[in-house]
Amino acid sequence: MDPSRDAHPCQQIVAAVLDALSGGELAAGAKLPSVRGMAAEALVNHNTAARAYRDLEQLGVVRGENGRGVFVTRGGPGIARRMRRAQTLDAFQVAMHEALRAGHDPAVLARLLGGLGGLSENGRRSA
Repeated sequence: MDPSRDAHPCQQIVAAVLDALSGGELAAGAKLPSVRGMAAEALVNHNTAARAYRDLEQLGVVRGENGRGVFVTRGGPGIARRMRRAQTLDAFQVAMHEALRAGHDPAVLARLLGGLGGLSENGRRSA
């Protein structure tokens, strides 16, 4: 976890799992680390990791199975992709409005955005 970020460590864990799901690093049926394993990996208290897993379960992206662990649901990757896309578009719109309020020339912003035309949908340069 990044202590310099404004987000609570629990929210950072949730975001990291959503990113892994939406980016294809985790697939439906994948087993997540145990709560204690996640806490150790993220350098947080196990209660923080447990809360993150509860939040992810409420979102429908994971499900806990007593004695077996926490698993990505069948619909988890799609839910994560939709959520992350909505969140990033919202953040983009806020950044765009901030840039305009700060006095940036809209034509310069449009050129910057146009320069991203060589990126694929996952944000990587296309060949």
